[in-house]
Amino acid sequence: MSGEASAPGVSPRAPRPGTQKSSGAVTKKGDRATKEKPVTVLQPVGEEEPKNPEEYQCTGVLETDFAELCTRSGYTDFPKVVPRPRPHPAFVPSASMSEKPALDDQRLSGSCSLNSLESKYVFFRPTVQVELEPEDKSVKEVFIRGWKVEERILGIFSKCLPPLSQLQAINLWKVGLTDKTLTAFIALLPLCAPTLRKVSLEGNPLPEQSYHKLMALDSTISHLSLRNNDIDDHGAQLLGQALSTLHSCNRSLVSLNLGFNHIGDAGAGYIADGLRLNRALLWLSLAHNRIQDQGALKLAEVLRPFELTHTEVVERRRLLLEKGSQERSRSPSSSRHGDSKGEKNPFTGVSNVALSEKPDKTPATKTLKGLGKKKDKSGDGAKREEKPGSGQSPTQGTLKKEDAKASKGKVTIPEQKPNKGKGPKIGNKEKRSFLLESELVSEPSEVVNPLLEPVEHREGKVFMPGNKVLLHLNLARNRITEVGLEGFLATVQHQAQFSKSKSAAKGPVGLLCLSLAKNYFSPQCPTYTMIQELMLPRDPISKAKPREEEPAASST
Repeated sequence: MSGEASAPGVSPRAPRPGTQKSSGAVTKKGDRATKEKPVTVLQPVGEEEPKNPEEYQCTGVLETDFAELCTRSGYTDFPKVVPRPRPHPAFVPSASMSEKPALDDQRLSGSCSLNSLESKYVFFRPTVQVELEPEDKSVKEVFIRGWKVEERILGIFSKCLPPLSQLQAINLWKVGLTDKTLTAFIALLPLCAPTLRKVSLEGNPLPEQSYHKLMALDSTISHLSLRNNDIDDHGAQLLGQALSTLHSCNRSLVSLNLGFNHIGDAGAGYIADGLRLNRALLWLSLAHNRIQDQGALKLAEVLRPFELTHTEVVERRRLLLEKGSQERSRSPSSSRHGDSKGEKNPFTGVSNVALSEKPDKTPATKTLKGLGKKKDKSGDGAKREEKPGSGQSPTQGTLKKEDAKASKGKVTIPEQKPNKGKGPKIGNKEKRSFLLESELVSEPSEVVNPLLEPVEHREGKVFMPGNKVLLHLNLARNRITEVGLEGFLATVQHQAQFSKSKSAAKGPVGLLCLSLAKNYFSPQCPTYTMIQELMLPRDPISKAKPREEEPAASST
């Protein structure tokens, strides 16, 4: 019994250091190995990632490419690429309601149905949603919502998104972006198709608030939405500087949504400073922020004639001197008399440029017609003799000769129309020319510079005509009182008067839509009522409504 008892006693002990420990070590090591495999294996995979494009050529089918690249990167469970679900057909007539949910259920293998727990979990499972073109089913928009996008996932997207030739928009909502991953995302954008113009980063607060990097000078983004990102006055300062500074200006961004943030009076002032010299932004939303009267007054000020600061006046003089020197340097190539004309008024000609910009409208339009009809050189000489002291007509003559060599000169001549007092329109034309022709001479950007717009001198001060390119401004649900309303009333009155003048016949005339609802004033406030009455005939939506109601009334 003792031997029998000892045998079992020894036999269990022997395996413990041997088999059990070894098996325990095997299982523990196995467990550790399985836990460490993602680290130890993914590191070499990360090193081999540059070889992946050679090993796997993307087909342009996002569903296939994304799944294959995720598998090659070591992911076992990754989001699926699915079509974006349509809105719930609550407002669809009952005849079609029975069909659409069935199609959605077949496509998405379960959508928002409340009858099945499985469909609920499928709906909330992380996915990459895509909007497809109806004709060729190519990917038009990409939506990623509610799951963390890491840097390695962005690396995968940098390989499978560029082949999408029709991609127009990328939407990232609450994906846990950091300043580091934002930098990786910005590096991804130039790789995508040139059709990509819209980026939406909502619900992604960043500690350093580096959203302004999306608005760099070389950025091609036209529509940017930054709602719900906890942007404060510091972030607004960076965004305002990205819109424009004394020496740089963003020419690609058309709409900017900064709603549902924490921007106050100081931040609104920074945005207003960015609008002083920006002639590209058409649509701006600052709704649901913390802007009070001081910020509202600063925004209203830049939309009507405002006084230039000392540094802006100095920069304006420098630009005018550069412009005059460039014209004088070109004049010998056009005619022998160009030198004498250019050198007559090297300094007085600068002031003449500012004061005689309106009379230059006729030569500018004539040169445009001359481009199409190819008039003889005698017409150029006549135009030079019309204004010998302005210092601008020799340039027009040389531009006509340059246009015979390069048709791109046609873009530069219309952009000299800031002489008309409509620098905003020029900004739009110049912006479109940059989208279509990336390599232009530096001359158009200098001519289009808003500081070269015609100015008004009053009591020793220099006043610019103001930003009349901005068409839509949303300041709903802020903290503006009647004091801030007075500033916008003065702006709307000026723009309404300007739109009736002859000088506004072919250019932007200012705001078409101004939203000030849900602020700290009564809706029956007389100032607010006057603003609404002035804006009503300017609002294109309000103009379209009566037209839609007339056919409806006639049909009834």
